[in-house]
Amino acid sequence: MSAYRVQERGQENSGNYRLFLSNEQGQFLSPFHDIPLYAAKTEDVFNMVVEVPRWTNAKMEIATTEPLNPIKQDVKKGNMRYVANVFPHKGYIWNYGALPQTWEDPNHLDESTKCRGDNDPIDVCEIGTKVCSRGEVIQVKVLGTLALIDEGETDWKIIAINIEDPEANSFKNIDDVRRLKPGYLEATVDWFRRYKVPDGKPENQFAFNSEFKDKDFATQVIKSTHDFWTDLIMKKSSVGGINCTNTTVSDSPFQCSKTEAKAFVDKVPAYGAGDSMPLDVDKWWYGKKN
Repeated sequence: MSAYRVQERGQENSGNYRLFLSNEQGQFLSPFHDIPLYAAKTEDVFNMVVEVPRWTNAKMEIATTEPLNPIKQDVKKGNMRYVANVFPHKGYIWNYGALPQTWEDPNHLDESTKCRGDNDPIDVCEIGTKVCSRGEVIQVKVLGTLALIDEGETDWKIIAINIEDPEANSFKNIDDVRRLKPGYLEATVDWFRRYKVPDGKPENQFAFNSEFKDKDFATQVIKSTHDFWTDLIMKKSSVGGINCTNTTVSDSPFQCSKTEAKAFVDKVPAYGAGDSMPLDVDKWWYGKKN
């Protein structure tokens, strides 16, 4: 049983929808700052916060600029954002989310990509069998990473698998994904290359000639982004916009009380049915205007 609970607030498919996390004692938490990065003392199993379940289209994300960083739906030009079904893909092709207590520092020029960080927690593509739930916290082992260059910023995509997956023991590195799930890595590159094209943007680019880096490389990337986060949460580093409010990080100047955390949640309207998803969310996009 998960040690975390979710509480939805606001209206589904609307700009005021928020999903908050709490622990078993009912204390509200930031999925960005309060959930530990490491799920095991050996530091080879990581917690992952699921933002987008596989096969769904709503572009959900941790709200990095809001107190307690709830999960919300991205808004673009006043409209709720859904990723297109870029043929042959249906929505997100993995359980998509983030590693808590990591931060891709926009002030840091990455030596390997020659680009700065994207100011977000590091992204994860979980390739297991189970379709997870929004806000679910799962434990994953890292297999490798892809370096997306998104509008000139480094945007790492960690490839991982749920440790409870029936096949998890067979996956130890990125080559195992290529061997046991043929075509999945190629589909991942294709998805990230083209997912913004339906919005009128150019194809995305990648570092390393679109090649995946292995587990050891990915683990080092994660450790460096955890160090950046540590400086951020302790106010040793600063950047405009990031909200570091938390309830459990000892010695952080941004730590708030349980009462203050509950007040942040209570400001959001109670959960209720919202608008239906647009009818065109399920349409295929074939590389031309539908």
